[in-house]
Amino acid sequence: MQRSAAVAAGAAMAGWSGIHTGEVAMAGSLWNPVYEDIQEATIADLQARLTDGSLTAQQLTGMYLARIAQLDQDGPRLNSVMMTNPDALNIAINLDRERAEGNVRGPLHGIPILLKDNIDTADQMPNTGGSIALANNFRTQDATIAARLREAGAIVLGKTNLSEWANFRSTQSSSGWSGAGRQTKNPYVLTHNPCGSSSGSGAAASANFAAAAIGTETDGSIVCPANANGLVGIKPTVGLTSRAGVIPIAHSQDTIGPLARTVADAAAVLSAIAGPDPRDPMTAASAGHVKADYTEFLDPDALAGARIGVPRTGGMWGYSPEADGIVEAAIQAMRDMGATIVDPADIPTADQMASSNAEFTVLLYEFKADLNDYLATVGPDVPVRSLADLIDFNTANWQVEMPYFGQEIFEMAVDLGGLDDPVYLAALAESHSLSREQGLDAILDQYDLDALVAPTGSPAWPTDVINGDHFLGASSGPAAMAGYPLVSVPAGDSFGLPVNVTFMGRAWSEPTLIALAYAFEQGTMHRRAPRMLPSLDLP
Repeated sequence: MQRSAAVAAGAAMAGWSGIHTGEVAMAGSLWNPVYEDIQEATIADLQARLTDGSLTAQQLTGMYLARIAQLDQDGPRLNSVMMTNPDALNIAINLDRERAEGNVRGPLHGIPILLKDNIDTADQMPNTGGSIALANNFRTQDATIAARLREAGAIVLGKTNLSEWANFRSTQSSSGWSGAGRQTKNPYVLTHNPCGSSSGSGAAASANFAAAAIGTETDGSIVCPANANGLVGIKPTVGLTSRAGVIPIAHSQDTIGPLARTVADAAAVLSAIAGPDPRDPMTAASAGHVKADYTEFLDPDALAGARIGVPRTGGMWGYSPEADGIVEAAIQAMRDMGATIVDPADIPTADQMASSNAEFTVLLYEFKADLNDYLATVGPDVPVRSLADLIDFNTANWQVEMPYFGQEIFEMAVDLGGLDDPVYLAALAESHSLSREQGLDAILDQYDLDALVAPTGSPAWPTDVINGDHFLGASSGPAAMAGYPLVSVPAGDSFGLPVNVTFMGRAWSEPTLIALAYAFEQGTMHRRAPRMLPSLDLP
């Protein structure tokens, strides 16, 4: 973390007593928060205070920086933030000046947001992807996502830790571990795992280190951290948000989306980042589908009359009795709110998708091609220019990069052919056919469904860097293969560990999924702020 920003934050707060500052101390097993009055504040709450003058963007930025310094880098040491932005306070001052002159860019004006550290920013922060190989990967152009957030008035507060290379290096990895940032902790129970490659974004947003965070998903890396950290996660349709300037895994499945404490906050952030981008040709398909303001679909009555299906096959249920019980109760709550539940509504190809190697084959081929393209753009101070270089670098620096697990996925990908290889083309066709027309589209059409619902995942497991993740199961696979959207929302908890329900739908169905998720959220209100317990207190 950039300590200079934390020191400047303290200076920004000096002499101002508008919001109470709590002491950082143990109260039993509970950490008393720093600047507790901004805990769980929504973007709309913060914007109202910025508007009425009871808070400035400079003050708000300083408060979040202080929380990061005292709770992420010290105290319980969540280790979710890789670095803070040395320019954050100056950006906030300029945005306050704009507001004073009558220029408010929109709902995100003056709102601090954290970005996953695989997203380019043209500032003093490198884009490391979690690897020391990219420690000097300073960029001269923002990722499109970062540029759009800045244009909307958001403050890029810093970069979050992640599973190195978006968790596509080893089959024995620990989610939230990177060579550059080491292990991120879960803010509910520090010994437990934050899940997914966007683990730092999930832990930081949940711990109120920013108003929201940006994550990336190829298969589960937004919705899994949402589940483990008690957040709302929106995984957009592939092509709704630009991947330009983002370290890739695979262009067929990579997508960028928000992690936030409420559906409304996530929708507000999505509104700022969605839309076509000439730098990412796949976003051309979003024309005619993108909405200017996704908060327009926040309908508390959306479940009344909705048709919701429950897919029971393909491994989406049965791996966690705790998750099953919580989501069964969530489905009953949807019935009580007026939804028609079609149960079962099994995806016809669910078992085939679960047993197929097509998705992994696609990811291996595209990873090699897409990563090589990105690494070809790095500057002279970065010692790698290809996946092959990266393998050699990790081998030479194994004590830092590979003390617990290896790089066997890299080694599987490096000798594969190009994207004209018939093996790749056949796998891509199989993946899309099974997941789209034969899969999600088929079941949604058969029963005229608005969405499907299933557990997002199990409660968080204890972190184990030696043996890797104790991953039990998830429901993200079909939508990942199809490139279709997901919205994950808190549904309850087990022994204090959150469990979410996922709403899944057709391509470009974000408005419907946001409406349904919002109605469920408002009717149940299961989100609870994390307590940063040092260990799980079992009876």
